[in-house]
Amino acid sequence: SNNSFFRPSTFLLTGMPGMEGGNMWIAIPFCSMYVISILGNSTILLVIKADHSLHKPMYLFLSMLAVAELGVSLSTLPTVLSVLLFDSREIGFDACLAQMFFIHCFSIMDSGVLWAMAFDRFVAIYNPLQYASVLTNTRIGLIGLGLVVRSVSLLIPLPILLTRLPFCRSRVLAHSFCLHPNLIQLPCADVQVNSMYGLFVLLATFGLDSLFIVLSYVMIIKTVLSIASKEERLKALNTCVSHICAVLIYYIPMIGLSMVYRFGRHAPPLIHVLMANIYLLVPPVLNPVIYSMKTKQIRRGICKLLN
Repeated sequence: SNNSFFRPSTFLLTGMPGMEGGNMWIAIPFCSMYVISILGNSTILLVIKADHSLHKPMYLFLSMLAVAELGVSLSTLPTVLSVLLFDSREIGFDACLAQMFFIHCFSIMDSGVLWAMAFDRFVAIYNPLQYASVLTNTRIGLIGLGLVVRSVSLLIPLPILLTRLPFCRSRVLAHSFCLHPNLIQLPCADVQVNSMYGLFVLLATFGLDSLFIVLSYVMIIKTVLSIASKEERLKALNTCVSHICAVLIYYIPMIGLSMVYRFGRHAPPLIHVLMANIYLLVPPVLNPVIYSMKTKQIRRGICKLLN
């Protein structure tokens, strides 16, 4: 087909715009973020696996969050570090589509798990006596499986739709990893189908998840306000604090990044790069820290592991 002529064999990744010379200085914070993220999330998984008293819904969902965030970190790591450490900027067409698939896949799982955790908190506060019988291990497993199936099935069309487009303009990507909203800016053909499908995926995942999270919290607040004593109220809300933090550090950069892509065409390239890096790198770094600071059981488990 004459399309193969327009199919680039490689794309060029972009490091930090305007900082091409001093890559080592940027490489150090990035490397430390990857180390913290991979160690932090692996530690949470190990602690929960090792301690049978933690095989409860809240911690099983937390371990799903850790898996999704490890996935996001490991999907961006190879290209980010090769750009920053070795200034090697080329990525093959198929490798780029695969990376895009995994980044978005794990990111959508992340969002789904945050919704499942909001539901978990709602059941725990609204109906503490039935909590264990509502969220059985089988149901938690099914929720996890459902989230994986949702991510994979919604994302399979993205790379397929991209392979059908001619790329004859630029092959330079805006980031040091491959993202769908960036890839659909490059073809020299009508990308409306890709753009509409991308928007559909966004609404069907992040849109619905954030709606369900907000609804869960409306119900949680209604329930908490009906609790008589102030101590009980605070105790109930306190079990939600780390989840609320996780939701904020996930959704705020994400909304920022979408805004920059939809409306910030003229924003300096550095803004694009920073938003994308904050969105993909910061939650996996901060969540293990927040959860281990806020959760006694996790802290105890970490101490056990270290001794």
